[in-house]
Amino acid sequence: MADPILLTPILLTPGPLTTSESVKRAMLRDWGSRDTGFIALTARVRSALLKIAGSGPESGYACVPIQGSGTFAVEATIDSLVPRSAGVLVLANGAYGERIAKIAQRLGRRVDIYRTEEHEPPSPGEIRKLLKADPALSHVIMVHCETTAGILNPLAEMADVVRAEGRALLVDAMSSFGAIPIDAVGLGLTAVIASSNKCLEGVPGMGFAIAKTDALKAATDNASSLSLDLADQWQYMEKSGQWRFTPPTHVLSALDQAITEFEEEGGVAGRGRRYAENCKVLLDGMTKLGFEPMLSHNLQAPIIVTFRTPADPNYEFEKFYDALRVRGYAIYPGKLTKADSFRIGCIGRIFPKDLQGAIQAVSEVIDEMGIRQRGGKAQ
Repeated sequence: MADPILLTPILLTPGPLTTSESVKRAMLRDWGSRDTGFIALTARVRSALLKIAGSGPESGYACVPIQGSGTFAVEATIDSLVPRSAGVLVLANGAYGERIAKIAQRLGRRVDIYRTEEHEPPSPGEIRKLLKADPALSHVIMVHCETTAGILNPLAEMADVVRAEGRALLVDAMSSFGAIPIDAVGLGLTAVIASSNKCLEGVPGMGFAIAKTDALKAATDNASSLSLDLADQWQYMEKSGQWRFTPPTHVLSALDQAITEFEEEGGVAGRGRRYAENCKVLLDGMTKLGFEPMLSHNLQAPIIVTFRTPADPNYEFEKFYDALRVRGYAIYPGKLTKADSFRIGCIGRIFPKDLQGAIQAVSEVIDEMGIRQRGGKAQ
């Protein structure tokens, strides 16, 4: 009998995620990076990603892929598009906003951080005041869906304020791109950053930025990194259709297949609808078991849900995690700074029946562990 810990679990995490069998199979082929077929594949993926962001080849935007995880793409975008002498305002209500601030500081930019609690969205009025008070803040950087708590931050409202103040907005849309509508052109975004996995349901290994071509042109020789220079990558791709350095060929092939499946599902609307159904099943089931979600309904994105750690003394996250993992479900620890928690994701190639199975597994595990008090610990 196979060891259950070695069986492939359903990944209820913020990424990497469960992928379809056909996406996995797409990685079985080897590609030459200079082959005409791979060049065509790169062009096809770049064009599709532009379309998902509400833009196209004549919109004044370009898709620039970069090797590495989503964080690589975030760093590449900041280092390339933000002038070295510029000041940036980072909106942070979770670990990923804090990571952005750390990246910008490490790159030598002057950084101001506007912080709110993990369960509290940024205030457009406060952002307006901060920008008016400091004209040197040329760029604002925000996370669209901050998966620390699972909150959906108000992108359209932030974009209106930033545009009205004549500044540039960079958006980390890592956990929302492909499931929540983003109109880069209509919102006037300078760049939207995401990755090959998450809501696109590819595999990790490639990040990308959908960026204004004017901003890319202005970024020539601005980056301090050669390998993460978006402007140089863009110029080379526009000229040759090729990557400057060894591309993640198998990752790109998987993403090409994942985009085909994304379009067959109905694009952003279809993908978002399934995730919303997943989220509803999860919230309904877990609250019936007595668990407390961190966020109110109006702030919860259908991406990942954070639950407060049960106050019961019998609860231990590692035992809880391991017991669920043996049953075929991998969840995620909390990432909150002020409240003990754990997280369960709603994204990837999973469906409501998978969440129903996970809730049944949670029910079995808490009975097995003798956890009667499922509500959160007092803060």
